[in-house]
Amino acid sequence: MSRPASEHPTDLELELLKILWDESPLAVRDVRERLAAEAARPLTHSSVITMLNIMHRKGFVKRRKQGKAFLFSPKVEKQSVTGGVVRDVMKKLFNDSPQEMVLNLLETADLDAEELAELRKMINRKAREEKS
Repeated sequence: MSRPASEHPTDLELELLKILWDESPLAVRDVRERLAAEAARPLTHSSVITMLNIMHRKGFVKRRKQGKAFLFSPKVEKQSVTGGVVRDVMKKLFNDSPQEMVLNLLETADLDAEELAELRKMINRKAREEKS
């Protein structure tokens, strides 16, 4: 029995999306080169084209023909994908509680004083936005 399809991209699909979010449209060979360089994940040309075509069917990327090659671009926005994954993790692991999730991050991540100060600024900015 096959596992049910996820609404979120797989790890490899996320790696490919990150490449396309940084620069697109790209031909398969360019995606493959960046994947090998950035993710240290060498895949064959046929594996990359197979993954991109699966992602096209899932609606994660769009493609257009240019000469003999297809050029791929993201169809989904980074913020939409990351937001969906974060909401899913929050629901599954933290009882749908943003406070529990942030507390876990603060307790488990190695944050220095500068990073904590930046987080405080973001929280304060968000609080001001909510008051407006």
